[in-house]
Formats: sequence, structure tokens, C-alpha cells
Amino acid sequence: MIDTARVYDPIDPAQPPRVTVDRLWPRGIHKEDPRVGTWMPHVAPSNELRKWYHAHLDQYDDFAARYREELADSDELAKLRAMGPVTLTTSAKDVAISHVPVLAALL
Repeated sequence: MIDTARVYDPIDPAQPPRVTVDRLWPRGIHKEDPRVGTWMPHVAPSNELRKWYHAHLDQYDDFAARYREELADSDELAKLRAMGPVTLTTSAKDVAISHVPVLAALL
């Protein structure tokens, strides 16, 4: 079971443990904040892909394909899979058009 949420959302005790999958630390969140859970920045899109997508928000399918390519041989993805059920969190304003649905589908 893979849930998704914004890192700023309150913790739902019914959800699996949280894993924040952003390359950058969420703005305004302290390092000890339990809403972050485990931080796995290296499973997030590369800085180059992240910047490309921000300039081409209308090309989500291309972004998703490029992101899947980046994760193809990822040790970090293997570590995330080994964690079992998780709640993937992000600081993105719109989770539905972020990298999180792509990552959730891969898991």
C-alpha cells in the first residue's frame, strides 16, 4: 500500500510511515519535524530534471518518462521498495502533477 500526502499535512495515524521524496528540504520544516519521516532526497528527480519540468509544466508525460529512466537502476528505489508500505510525502503544491504519482506507480 502506497499513500501520498503533502509533507505539510498532519500525520494520519492510519497511514503507513512517511518518506519525504524531495531533492530539497521542505521550506519551513524543522529537521526534527515528525511530518517528514524518513528523508530520501536521492529518489527524487535530479536537479536538472526538476528544473526542466518547472519550465515545461505542460509536458508531464515527458517528465514522467524521463524520471522513470533516472530511476531505472536506482539503488535508492530498491531501498524504498524494501521499506514496504509507505506514505510518500512532498512539498509540491499539487501532488497529482508532481513526481510522487510516478514514484508510487513504480513501487
